[in-house]
Amino acid sequence: MYRAILPEGQIDCERYDHTENGVELYDDDDAFIAFVPYTNLHALADQDLYTDRTEEERSIM
Repeated sequence: MYRAILPEGQIDCERYDHTENGVELYDDDDAFIAFVPYTNLHALADQDLYTDRTEEERSIM
């Protein structure tokens, strides 16, 4: 699972596809969720960054 981080919030998705002008986000059923232009996309992160714990706590921001 992935998380698209935008200026106004976040969108969780199962997969994404790069296009010329942005990314297309899809859910578990492979249904289209949203198109995010690269100009509005701050980051596209693996959900495990937020859920996995290691022995050493690290900040991702």
